[in-house]
This record gives sequence, structure tokens and C-alpha cells, in this order.
Amino acid sequence: MKLDILAFGAHPDDVELGCSGTIAKEIALGKKVGIIDLTRGELGTRGSVEIRNQEAAAAAKILGVSVRENLDMRDGFFVNDEEHQLQVIKMIRKYRPEVVICNAIEDRHIDHGKGSKLVSDACFLSGLIKIETEIDGIKQEAWRPKLVYHYMQWKNLTPDFVVDISGFNDKRVESILAYSSQFYNSNSTEPETPIASKNFLESLNYRPKDLGRLIGTDYAEGFTVERYLAVNSLSDLI
Repeated sequence: MKLDILAFGAHPDDVELGCSGTIAKEIALGKKVGIIDLTRGELGTRGSVEIRNQEAAAAAKILGVSVRENLDMRDGFFVNDEEHQLQVIKMIRKYRPEVVICNAIEDRHIDHGKGSKLVSDACFLSGLIKIETEIDGIKQEAWRPKLVYHYMQWKNLTPDFVVDISGFNDKRVESILAYSSQFYNSNSTEPETPIASKNFLESLNYRPKDLGRLIGTDYAEGFTVERYLAVNSLSDLI
């Protein structure tokens, strides 16, 4: 399956929290989008692997993505080495996306920055023909995505560009709340975490609303880039 966009997250729910509005919009525009989770989020304080698996599947259905896979790396302990790079390379070559979206370049959770660099490095390496990979005994061809973007997470990083997601924020929030085990519930007896607070639940719309305000729309999501964005003319900018 050839995808237009492949989004990576260190944990199930990273993609939803970071760029699900953009994903929903791109799918509505006819693009094929997939999600790859690096880990099962097994070190998460709340819920369980089984629950997170169910939640990830529900969120994928809400967004309408074409495929979702999990690489089963160790939550908290995966590293950016050859073994893990090859796992990501296989996914990039399997789905041959034009655009890859991945974790924030730096963040509160150590896996986010690690995941960001791991995927970014793998995107470059995936284009080298002398790196050989195969899936199910079939040799893969080299493939390098044209663009690599990074969504924003806990930290308020300064975006290099923003995407207007007005009309898609409700679906964005619905996909996030599919991870009900991770967020505030007044009846829950599990320990509170930074994202399980009532404040965080109420904050889900703060940043999209503010970024939308700055560009004159209702909601927006921000991204950072690794190289300059290019436009054909000034009229391409709105």
C-alpha cells in the first residue's frame, strides 16, 4: 500500500494529541494516511497494554486512517541505533510515504525527542540503496520521503508553520478521548498523571484555538521543520 502521509508516535496517543486534526483534514482531502506507533506505551501509569491497544484501534477508526501498526519497541528504553533504525526503515519502504510526521524535536517525555530523531534519521537512511531490508522474504526498494515534519506536544515550541484544522477539531478531540484510560475521570481510582489532570483535559483546545487565532481561523495545529519551506510565489502564502 502506497501512502501519502505516514505519522509516527513514540506511544499510542502521541499522534492523536499532536496532529490528528491535520490527519483528519488530509484524509477528507483524499489523502491516504497511516500511523506507526513505536511502543505499546507499556510504562504508562494508567491503563494497560491491552486497553491501549483497544484505544489505538478505536482512534484509528475515528480518524479513518488506512493502516496502523506497532513496532513493539521498549517503552522508555528504545534507542536510536541500527537495530531500531532498520525497523523504521522497513515501514518507510513498505508504505513509501511522500510526507512523514513524527514526534516533537524536544519534549518533557524523553521518548518524544528520541522518537523524533530516530524516525528522522531513518527517513534519510531509507533512501540509501546499499542498506538492504526485506519483509516476508521480499527485498525492499530504497525510499526517502520528500518531507519530514514534527508535531508539537507538551512544550510550547514555536511552530514553523500551522495547518488550519477548522471543521476537523471535533474529530481531533474525539480521537484523543478514545484513550479514555489516560485522561481525567472523576470516578477513576488510578494515580493522577500530568495528562490525567482535569486541567490537561480542559487544555485540549487551548493551543489549537490560539494558533487558529493567530492565523485568523478557529483552530490550527503547529509543526516544526528540518529544512526551509519553499513556495513558488508570495501568493502561495495565506
